Amino acid sequence: MNVFVVGIGLIGGSFAKDIKRIMPDSKIYGIDASDAHLEEAFTLNLIDVKSSYEDLGVADMVIVSIPVDVLVTELPKILDAVHDDCVVFDGGSTKNLICKQLEEHPKRRNYLACHPIAGTEFSGPSAAIEGLYEGKTNIICEVEKTAFKLQEKTIGLFREMGMRIRYMNPEAHDRHIAYVSHLSHISSFMLGKTVIEKEKNERDIFDMAGSGFESTVRLAKSSPAMWTPIFKQNKENVVETLDEYINNLESFKQLLLSDDYEGIYNEMNDTNKIKEILNGIPLNK
Repeated sequence: MNVFVVGIGLIGGSFAKDIKRIMPDSKIYGIDASDAHLEEAFTLNLIDVKSSYEDLGVADMVIVSIPVDVLVTELPKILDAVHDDCVVFDGGSTKNLICKQLEEHPKRRNYLACHPIAGTEFSGPSAAIEGLYEGKTNIICEVEKTAFKLQEKTIGLFREMGMRIRYMNPEAHDRHIAYVSHLSHISSFMLGKTVIEKEKNERDIFDMAGSGFESTVRLAKSSPAMWTPIFKQNKENVVETLDEYINNLESFKQLLLSDDYEGIYNEMNDTNKIKEILNGIPLNK
């Protein structure tokens, strides 16, 4: 099988690693806007061939893992170039705009709208991890619009990679993901900003930072080039979650100002119930 990976970073590179393991006879073609990334991916044996859109006619599967603003413009071009039995899927963190963009495309049946909820704060080909998707959730939107035989082939691969499959409409996906992913990234970025601005002596930050701070601010190391378009595309849902988050922060602040430590205890104790919700559920990064 000829597999094309458009965007050879953490997500695309990790797919390449797993496909090489599961289907060793596959040939992996790489396409990337960065020649340096393409060369690095080839050197790391993530891909077998450095390629371009001109070769997409031989593709049996295309994995598109590029920023969501670029996805909107590039997915139609990719679908234009593939043959009728090729499946194209993406890993974008927003789905509504992309699905709307493709709803009238003549090869819409070749596209599977996916969001594997997996990753780290690192990027580029060297960040790729074999087994990254084991136990992770892959949300698939508008599955009924994809040709059944292409659904079957692709979802079968996802299951072999160890992913749990969830089906959702694009609007619900973007609304829910704003809470469980997009808000946490904003919180991490802004916590990092607050500490950097307050603690001008970076050595003090390094010396005093414990595991709690490190784990909370970890996402602030994520790529701004990837996350800015996500916030732009999901602006309405992100603003709604921020309003609720800011209100909760203000309420906590008022409890402190009024010396209501019983109220603070109750707030934290009530929130501790999240352990019961998450108990036994594999956490996606």
